[in-house]
Amino acid sequence: MKFSALKKNKWFRFISNKYVLILLLFLVWMIFFDTNSYFIHKELNDDIDALEKSKTFYEEEIKNDKAFIEKMNDSDEIEKYAREHYYLKRENEDIYIIQHEDSIKNENDHE
Repeated sequence: MKFSALKKNKWFRFISNKYVLILLLFLVWMIFFDTNSYFIHKELNDDIDALEKSKTFYEEEIKNDKAFIEKMNDSDEIEKYAREHYYLKRENEDIYIIQHEDSIKNENDHE
């Protein structure tokens, strides 16, 4: 196919128009090469979504911690928590910790 025949083609004349070429060049530059390109915006939007998810997680954790602190204002609750988690005891008191067989790890379980 000769170049003169290609120049007569309707699509070639449209694409070779200087305004269309400038527009195509501008679009390629904005999508791929610019500092505010589509790909950078997509990456930043993904980061924003991840941060919003972690924000909701931490807000729930703060709410749970505030409820726990409010619950620990009672001295009976503090004592109950200390006994259950840290095995604390009063003077002249014996504590027996009972473990069931299925909760004890055997040496064979590590394999």
